[in-house]
Amino acid sequence: MSGAQAPSRFVPTLIAGCLGVFVAQVAYSLPASILGTIQQDLGISGADLTWVSAAFAAAMVIFELTFGVVGDIFGRKQLLLGGLALLAAGELITILGASHVHTLWIGQAVAGIGAGALYPISLTMIAAAAPDAKARANAIALWAGFLSVGAAVSPITAGALAENGHWKSSFWIPLALAAVAFVISFAASNSSAPEGRKLDLPGQATLIIGLVSLIWALTQGSEIGYGEGRIIVGLLFAAVFLVAFVIVELRSASPLIHLSLFTNRAFAITGITAVVGMFAYLATCFSMTMFLGSVAHIGAVWIGILFLVIQVPALLLVPLVAKLIHSVSPQWVLTAGFAFIGVAAFWSSTFDAHDFVTSQGAPDNSQWVRFIGPMILNGIGFALTVGSITAVAINSVPLRLAGMASATTNLLRDFGFALGPVLGGALYNSIAKGRFNDGLDAAFGESAKQGFTVLHQPLDPHVPTDAVMGALHGISGAGPLAVNSVQTLTDPASGKPFVDMPFALHDLAFTSLSNAFNTTFLVAALCALVSAVLTAVGLIGAKSGSDSDREFAAEMGTDVIHEVTGAH
Repeated sequence: MSGAQAPSRFVPTLIAGCLGVFVAQVAYSLPASILGTIQQDLGISGADLTWVSAAFAAAMVIFELTFGVVGDIFGRKQLLLGGLALLAAGELITILGASHVHTLWIGQAVAGIGAGALYPISLTMIAAAAPDAKARANAIALWAGFLSVGAAVSPITAGALAENGHWKSSFWIPLALAAVAFVISFAASNSSAPEGRKLDLPGQATLIIGLVSLIWALTQGSEIGYGEGRIIVGLLFAAVFLVAFVIVELRSASPLIHLSLFTNRAFAITGITAVVGMFAYLATCFSMTMFLGSVAHIGAVWIGILFLVIQVPALLLVPLVAKLIHSVSPQWVLTAGFAFIGVAAFWSSTFDAHDFVTSQGAPDNSQWVRFIGPMILNGIGFALTVGSITAVAINSVPLRLAGMASATTNLLRDFGFALGPVLGGALYNSIAKGRFNDGLDAAFGESAKQGFTVLHQPLDPHVPTDAVMGALHGISGAGPLAVNSVQTLTDPASGKPFVDMPFALHDLAFTSLSNAFNTTFLVAALCALVSAVLTAVGLIGAKSGSDSDREFAAEMGTDVIHEVTGAH
């Protein structure tokens, strides 16, 4: 079954599609505001914490294109139901195993696979069921609205639950929503378009192995060092299988990515900036969350409000961005968007974490407002770039390749999103751990000189100093995040307070993390500004927006509205 469906089945299909993307976006955005709370509760390292976000994002990106083909061949309604079931199963695994970080990863990866099905299929179902072009335009706008609302409400809801000591229960939200959407979606109409569509299993397999190996090596290397044998092997695996992916795609009759598009200079530049620029955007968001939550220990609800601040420009600027893309060359809209992201990241890099705590070292929850300005700029940049990236891409190729160019650009954009927490996390973790390790000897010496306490009282002189130093060395081995999150170490045998974290050791961890995030923000700013320069200079001579956009809009309908607001 393909093409438009009967109007009587359109409304149930529209509801199912909007609920599907809403559930996916809620699940994707939910951990953003509670990463700091998770780290403090589980006492995990920076690399382990990075995987909480990376597992979902990587799984989603890896399977997104293939799921689009699967839906076209076997039926989109079945895939929508399957995606909702997978997402619900992943969230259930997360809830049941939230006390163990490895189970948390598995649950988020399974949920990410489900979301990878929901994003493309929910929109395709709606487009196929629409009875006419006007209904399709309104439906896509509504779908994009549900996506944006999911991104806005999820972090603040999770943050509010975390503030009341219930961060684990926040994962019940996407589980319950998925269950409701699953039942409602049975009323939706089915559709498919199998003509000429084939699965690229060799391409999918080489892409999975290559990307997973790369993400694992980048993340774990920041913890144990990139010179370690297993990290080198991981990087070699990534290189071999990503090269194999390119070879497979060049030879495939139905490739996941049409690499011939990259022979077009304008498209190649757009693809590069889609990855680099969207990395800068999400690295800025991720670093803000970690800076406030894991370093300064600002309340999760305030971090959730900042994510709402980021989303507001995307909601308010949709009509303006759509008009700009059609009236001004999208090249300049894209350039301006990257510039806004770059300024936001640079502004964030000027903050010192010491300004976010009181003189006694307690979190100062009034200071989160410092990030409002940068996050507004980051949201404006996101709103300007996310739609214009695809507009530039489709303007750079013949109209018959517009759909192919759009799908490839979407994949690259989402890959940039996935790299935000992965590379951002690897960068800050590597820098912080290096500075922390360099200062450990001096901090231990200063701690011993000042004397040790327990619950702010002098330590019992009968407690062996070697035992105290051994415990402090043990927690220090877990890295600066662990040291920064512990006020008092407990005796593993009795469970009683053993020794307070010495000021010199805590201050070393705190300062190392603050400086590391300053550097990470600067790198994000540099990536965004490089993307701005590439689009401003490298796209000179490419097609202007006016005639090409009108031709594209006439033939393709209003799918560009999805691109303006549809990035997850």
